[in-house]
Amino acid sequence: MKRIVGCLYHDGRLGIEEETMPKLAENEVLVEVHASLISPGTEMSSARNLRRKPDPAISAPIKFGYSNAGIVIKTKGDARGLVPGMRVACMGAGAALHANYAAVPVNLVVPIPDGVTFEQAAYLSLAATALQAVRRTDVRLGEYGSVLGMGIVGNLAAQLYRLSGARVLGWETLKLRARLAKKCGVGTVDFLKSDPVEPTKTFAAPWGLDFALFAFGGDAEKAFLNIKKCMKISADGHAMGRVVLVGGCRVPVDGGAASGNLDIRASSRTGAGYHDHAWEYGRDYPAAFVQFTTQRNAQELIRLISEKRLAVDPLTTHRMPLENIAEAGDLLVEHPDRALGVILTMKH
Repeated sequence: MKRIVGCLYHDGRLGIEEETMPKLAENEVLVEVHASLISPGTEMSSARNLRRKPDPAISAPIKFGYSNAGIVIKTKGDARGLVPGMRVACMGAGAALHANYAAVPVNLVVPIPDGVTFEQAAYLSLAATALQAVRRTDVRLGEYGSVLGMGIVGNLAAQLYRLSGARVLGWETLKLRARLAKKCGVGTVDFLKSDPVEPTKTFAAPWGLDFALFAFGGDAEKAFLNIKKCMKISADGHAMGRVVLVGGCRVPVDGGAASGNLDIRASSRTGAGYHDHAWEYGRDYPAAFVQFTTQRNAQELIRLISEKRLAVDPLTTHRMPLENIAEAGDLLVEHPDRALGVILTMKH
């Protein structure tokens, strides 16, 4: 049997390649994939950069994708309760590929109930990235925060902040993303075309922001300086609160009074265990010390989607067959104002 895999080429183009079916390693499952989500941030930034500057050193197509959903058709080793015929969501770079079949380590696979569609479950990895950022924020009920960049991760993080009891204002400049944020219950201000400081201070009045999440890439200097003006202020005149960086942006952080008493935190991955080979393939961490692994985060997110408390459907703007991945890439790279969640579908 052969499988079809989505690939990224040296010049930033996307396409498909045919290859032999993967052989399962110990503690892996083979999944018949029905839906896969393209990351408009991480994945498309690589394509965008290669289109600007092709890399001739990339001699072979790069298989990519890290969030899909389908049906288990085969297992090997300790499958941790996963059985053929089970509907599952999968994550993991190099594993949960944009492909019609995927071999995935057992701890990066979680069952999905009948009430959750494959398309909804395909959002799992980006949702887990958002949840990790929310956990890094240490948000508390009644706090005020802003999310800068209302792409998929920013939108889902804003929803999770609200579920945690916080009040959230989004900063976004693309009309499509602002409109989708509103559908998910989050208001926005345009932080490039107008001054976002006054409406944000009004939103958080009289206290100021307790936290801010940067969920976009590129130069964030101006946005960071504006956010500092919106944070809560201590009696000695210093800015306070937490600033979390989940997007691939760069901010200017100066020591001393310039940054007051702000906590600047980075947030990476989807929770403990991701990219730990031993954990991905079945080893557990002591639950008393690691409460929220990547798998625990994934289980909680699937449950929130099932309970209709976390909305992912509004984020899906396009559905395309896997064979049309080149068209999907062109759309996301060249027209980010027209597309956000692009789901690839597979026929079986």
